[in-house]
Amino acid sequence: MILLAACSGWALMTAAATGGRPEGLLLAVLAMAAAYAAGRIFGAVFPVGAPAVGALAGAVLAFLLPHLRAAPEGSSPLGHGGAAAALLALATGAACCAAWAARHRGARRALWTLAVLVTLSALLLDSLAGLTLCAGVLLISPAAARTARRAPALSCYGLAVAGVGAAAWAVAADVLPDGLMSSLEGQLTPYRVLLWRDALEMTREHPWAGVGPNLFGGLSPTVAESVVPDGRPHSALFQQAAEQGLVGVALLGAVFCWVLHALALSPRPTGVVLTAGASLTALAALAAVGDALSFMVVTVGAGLLAGVATARPLSPEPLPSAAAPPD
Repeated sequence: MILLAACSGWALMTAAATGGRPEGLLLAVLAMAAAYAAGRIFGAVFPVGAPAVGALAGAVLAFLLPHLRAAPEGSSPLGHGGAAAALLALATGAACCAAWAARHRGARRALWTLAVLVTLSALLLDSLAGLTLCAGVLLISPAAARTARRAPALSCYGLAVAGVGAAAWAVAADVLPDGLMSSLEGQLTPYRVLLWRDALEMTREHPWAGVGPNLFGGLSPTVAESVVPDGRPHSALFQQAAEQGLVGVALLGAVFCWVLHALALSPRPTGVVLTAGASLTALAALAAVGDALSFMVVTVGAGLLAGVATARPLSPEPLPSAAAPPD
């Protein structure tokens, strides 16, 4: 609560100083807090049913909400399509969490099958990012459940996200070798890289407080020249840096670190904890190079999954060995 209050307070302070509009961020913070609380409640009462229903809902929404797949100028395989990929990654993680919590072999088999189907559904959306992230979560889940200590694994999750963020920053700063830079720019698209460089320039000019919430679009030369501008730098990292400065980036990172810390202390089985951590790590990595966190349904899904994975079920759960995935 202290961290979320700090995020909201800093957004209000920077908005007051710059004339920005913090409503979007405040709604996102409220949605995540409410979703996390709901996940804790439903995860305690329905440790299997809650994530299973969440997985189905996430997969269905990825198909039914067309704006999750709308591709703005230069979006490449990421962009708004990253929102659908993020939702499918969360749905895959939720299905795996439900499978680890299930008591009966038949239910476990059905839930593992659901996780595989959600992964394959990324092909129907033509989402390479979604297929990669879902497959990663699906492959990590069985191995994670056999991990003796969860803290080192969660630390690796944090380092992976930090590595993605550092790589994105290196691309924006143009400090990579020419060959590697050309390859990454081809995947990310020159348009996205130009947006990141605009954000980096704003951060250099206003390092601590940024230019103000929701003001990036009005100050970015790349957005001004775009045919279909959406006013975002296509990266939660660079949006925080440009609009709320390095303090905003630190607060965003602190929230993710707190989630990993809460997972480390969770009473749920290790399979549930590390699978949820893998899904949330996939979302964080995607958000560092895309617009996933700009969509409320993704933010709510992340809060629900984190809440379910840190809930304290009212009834005892099966031992990890009893929840092994089917052969």
